Amino acid sequence: MDQLKAQASERLANIRLTTDLDEAFGDADVVIECINEDPDQKRAFYQKVADRMPQRTVLLTDSSTFLPSTFADATGRPDRYMTLHFANQIWRNNLTELMRHDRTSDESFALAERFSRAIGMVPLKLNKEQPGYILNTLLIPWFQAAMYLVANGVTDPATVDECWILDTGARPDQTPFRKIDKVGLPLALKITSMMPGADDPSTPTGKEVALLRRYVDAGKTGIAAGEGFYKYDADGNVVE
Repeated sequence: MDQLKAQASERLANIRLTTDLDEAFGDADVVIECINEDPDQKRAFYQKVADRMPQRTVLLTDSSTFLPSTFADATGRPDRYMTLHFANQIWRNNLTELMRHDRTSDESFALAERFSRAIGMVPLKLNKEQPGYILNTLLIPWFQAAMYLVANGVTDPATVDECWILDTGARPDQTPFRKIDKVGLPLALKITSMMPGADDPSTPTGKEVALLRRYVDAGKTGIAAGEGFYKYDADGNVVE
């Protein structure tokens, strides 16, 4: 542990923060875009930095739901653009999902794989574009099922999570509502709001949107805010 702490401190000194676009992108080999799931913001960012990046730069998106082909033309470098999606808490869940589109070059795909391994990740390669990739194709329906039970008054979040623990042997922090708190309710709301029926409050999806919005509007945005479906202490432990 002491060795890891010393290594982290040493590397922290090499991280520089800047708002100067030329300084940030002017000599970059790899750029990772991590803007929230807002297509207009992503396109605006790509267009703003396109001429500032060298020809060699590979542009990766950490989008958790969008397909890279959606934005390929906006980047100005479709052959050097693809998805590299991190899981939450990458120091424990050290995976990246690598998803190319039909114009991503083999060289870019191979570089993204090498980059992932170089930073200690396990690269999971997708053979074709898939909304939600591997992780969220599995995870989002699980979230939706849990929210459906609460949004429709069937039961409450703590009971859903207790059921999951007792039936699967999962750790308490690996339950549906604890995971939503970890992901963050604003992101869950953004994703759910894009689904069919989200604008109709009488549909299951519309009720899930209303559930999430009540929490977000009250400032209960998840573990980072100290409260989501649960309350947390400063170390991220549930206190209520």
